[in-house]
Amino acid sequence: MAHIVVIGASTGGLPFAYDIKKTLGKDHEVTVISNNPNFNFIPSNPWLAVGWRSADDISFELAPRLKRKNIHLIVGEATQIKPNENQVMVGDKVVDYDYLVLATGPKLAFDEVQGLGPDGHSVSICTTAHAETACHDWENFCANGGGPIVVGAVQGASCFGPAYEFATIMDTDLKKRGLRDKCPITFVTPEPYIGHLGLGGVGDSKGLLESEFRHRHIKWHTNSKVDKVEADKVSISECDDNGEVVKRVEIASKHTMLLPAFKGVDTVANLADVASGFVNPRGFVMVNEYQQSPVQDNIFSLGVNIAIPPVEATPIMCGTPKTGYMIESMVTAVVHNIEDMINDKPPSNIPTWNAVCIADMGDTGAAFVAMPQIPPRNVTWAKKGKIMHLAKIAFEKFFIRNMKTGNSEPAYQKYIFKMLGIERLKKK
Repeated sequence: MAHIVVIGASTGGLPFAYDIKKTLGKDHEVTVISNNPNFNFIPSNPWLAVGWRSADDISFELAPRLKRKNIHLIVGEATQIKPNENQVMVGDKVVDYDYLVLATGPKLAFDEVQGLGPDGHSVSICTTAHAETACHDWENFCANGGGPIVVGAVQGASCFGPAYEFATIMDTDLKKRGLRDKCPITFVTPEPYIGHLGLGGVGDSKGLLESEFRHRHIKWHTNSKVDKVEADKVSISECDDNGEVVKRVEIASKHTMLLPAFKGVDTVANLADVASGFVNPRGFVMVNEYQQSPVQDNIFSLGVNIAIPPVEATPIMCGTPKTGYMIESMVTAVVHNIEDMINDKPPSNIPTWNAVCIADMGDTGAAFVAMPQIPPRNVTWAKKGKIMHLAKIAFEKFFIRNMKTGNSEPAYQKYIFKMLGIERLKKK
């Protein structure tokens, strides 16, 4: 009997746990280690941050769902990984494993920019707890008549979609409240142009998102570094195509949300002290084409905590996003590669790493498809419309239902692709 341990129970770790248990059956043991007793559907955080969702709408308790599937749950922080002993420490508790899957998500590097984050002068939508606090601040902001808003991402960020979502969702919500004329919105990003998305653009994402921002009267600063966030302003440095500072700008703000750069969580980053090759300098897990550690072949990794190089060089560092569909393909590959190894076969399953992103814009939406992630691409597609708004809502309901019932069916491949007609595009 093999014991498979996964650290993390979010949109990568929880589907993996369900899928590996279903694939291997009762003869093998699966344990989930989570520092949160609840599953939170992170893609809904922009809605939560303006009061369109409650935390209860997008969260549920893990224990009863995992118990129903005969999956063990340990609620606590994985404090140390001992790859040479095949052990994980959760406080004083020793957890032995035959195969370890790292699905921890990222560490939020708010400390890399002065004043950034919930402990500073900006709100965050990176976690459900952060989004709840952001919602409280939003209600106070609106109750006090609004004011200037700064939204976007700082240098080194990699997941730009939520910033675009939040800018347009705030715009929509302010219009509903009759406050939009009191609230100028400025978008700040290290991207070389609007719609780069960390992917070098997807289809006409540049034209689509620039047009949307113009329509919504959202101003922007690209090729920009955030120097400091204060209670009433954001200081940035605008750079040229060589990354050299050409202008310093102060932007007034009474409500600021800037996505931080990501790093590997401390427990994973500390693997650098065990052996070189486990993690990169930012603490992200190094993997081969099978999502497998090049150092220890019984360790796999999936989701945001893996190391993926930038799609292209940019004047200011932009990381590569790891979207839901990409993570689904990682989950499937890791499940079958562990199955292969248990059956004394070498790993043979390679994830696609194709990028698919559905972004809500409050009253409409957009979808971006890049297959493969790095150009030139077989499919590159960007489209805006009400159907994309509905698709994001449908995806939320479908994914949360699957996670509650323990259904490991891939949400993108089985539902969203068909809804958006992407299967038809793939066949062309």
